Amino acid sequence: MDGLPVPADQPPLVDQYSHGAVHGELGLGSFETHLAAAVGAQGPAPAGTSYFDSLTGLAIRRWCPPLLGLEPHCPPARYLARRREVGAYTAGRMLLRGSGIGTFLLEAGTPSELTSAAEIATAAEARAHEVVRLEPLAEQVADTSGSVESFLGYTAEALYATAQHATAFASGATYCDGHAPEAGEVRRAADRWLRARRPGDRLTEPALVRHLLWSAVATGLPVQLHCPDPRPLAGFLRATTGIGADLVLLPAAPHHRRAARLAAAHAHVYADTGPCPAETLPHAPFGKLLFSSGARGLPELYVTAARSFLRAMDRLVGEWTTEGVCGAEDGRRIIGMIASGTARRVYRLGAEAT
Repeated sequence: MDGLPVPADQPPLVDQYSHGAVHGELGLGSFETHLAAAVGAQGPAPAGTSYFDSLTGLAIRRWCPPLLGLEPHCPPARYLARRREVGAYTAGRMLLRGSGIGTFLLEAGTPSELTSAAEIATAAEARAHEVVRLEPLAEQVADTSGSVESFLGYTAEALYATAQHATAFASGATYCDGHAPEAGEVRRAADRWLRARRPGDRLTEPALVRHLLWSAVATGLPVQLHCPDPRPLAGFLRATTGIGADLVLLPAAPHHRRAARLAAAHAHVYADTGPCPAETLPHAPFGKLLFSSGARGLPELYVTAARSFLRAMDRLVGEWTTEGVCGAEDGRRIIGMIASGTARRVYRLGAEAT
């Protein structure tokens, strides 16, 4: 399967959440910086080691060299030399096109040096859509607003205009209860924030974050909830039943099982399957779970996330088939559902990813 990340009978994946890839050449130091961020590390690697000495680093060495014409597990220096030899753009294109991802949903709304949705679509010969983060949207409006009234009015206009072209909204709200904040509370929060902030400051007023979240739900677009632990959102999940907008939980480890259980409990709630499908699949109907890479910076991370997901799913479904839990055809259908089918339905992508 070297260089062929997706089995022939498996449709291309829909990656419901990522940030894009870097432009330009990467030397060993800059590549290691991005790799460190991917493994959650800071600072240089311990003396005598590199961040290739991690599971992510091993996965890159296993799956990415064949896409650039090298043998698996080749030394990092040789891999990076080959990367420079073919050029950053060509290497990124080869990696993205070999990832097995057919549709990318990229987070937008924050100024970034990473590839845009249009750029990654061209490089990957795939489709790409924008998921707009709510908090940066409000921050950009605040940078040019002179009063509470103008801020709230322009924010409402920006939300409406964005909903006309975005595929989904996203929020980093860590708490939201079962009712939208009242107008007076929103105005007071906006006044406090605008008085204290300087251009470029992040949104820190909880009432404004909740206001944005309820406003996004009112547009009818799907809303991604990037909350480390989804429990503080339970009241919001209950209260939005029947409104018409689907919600997708993208928690941090180790909360993927809790997110899966919440998805099972609410008809309009879905959850990211996380890095270990065997831990989440027992807790929700399969049609409530979706794949994402979460990739940022290195195109290699799209490849490794897709390969890790498919291998984990193949192992799990293979065990179920061997034990008689499901038939082979059911197993393929389950993988396809989580890999792409549910995302096409939730994000209203139709059949474009097939």
